[in-house]
Order: sequence, then C-alpha cells, then structure tokens
Amino acid sequence: MGLIHALRSSAEAALGDDDGPLRVRAARDGVRGEAAARRSLDLLEMLHEKTAGNLSESERDALWSALRSVRARLEAARAGSAELPSGVELPTVPEPPEEVS
Repeated sequence: MGLIHALRSSAEAALGDDDGPLRVRAARDGVRGEAAARRSLDLLEMLHEKTAGNLSESERDALWSALRSVRARLEAARAGSAELPSGVELPTVPEPPEEVS
C-alpha cells in the first residue's frame, strides 16, 4: 500500500498537483514533469501485472484508483501540452475483473 501511495504522490507532484514547492518546479519543468509522472505510471502498471491475483480487495482497489488517477492526470497534462517526447503513449487498462468466490 505504501508503494502505491508513494508512486501516486510522486506522479501528482511531478504534474503539479501539490501545494508544496514541487508545484513551482513542475510548472517550470513541463515535459520533464510529465516524463517523471509517466515513469510512476509505468511502475504502477508493472506492480499491477506482477501482483495479479495476489492482492487483497483493498490493495487491488487502491492500485486501480492510483492507475486511474495518474492516467487521467497524464491525459489532462498531455491535452494541455504542445510538446511531449516522441514515443510517449498512455495505455488503457481495463477495469478489474469481478472476483468469483
């Protein structure tokens, strides 16, 4: 859970969703902030892939929430940015399957 929250917070700070001093830096860094957020998203996606079927319901929900949140923020930043590094794509992740008991 701590890793999920750290990666989400890191992405949000890189995109300027923070009231702290990183917000000013993120606004100044622009595309580099998006690249840092993209790295956090990549790590969240890897975590999702590697832990499939091994998470509790609350862990799975936290991971899905972080994935949706970071992806939405990146899409919003991408829509507002004239320049992104070539080759940067935002993948879609399907909704989690319902657990069958």
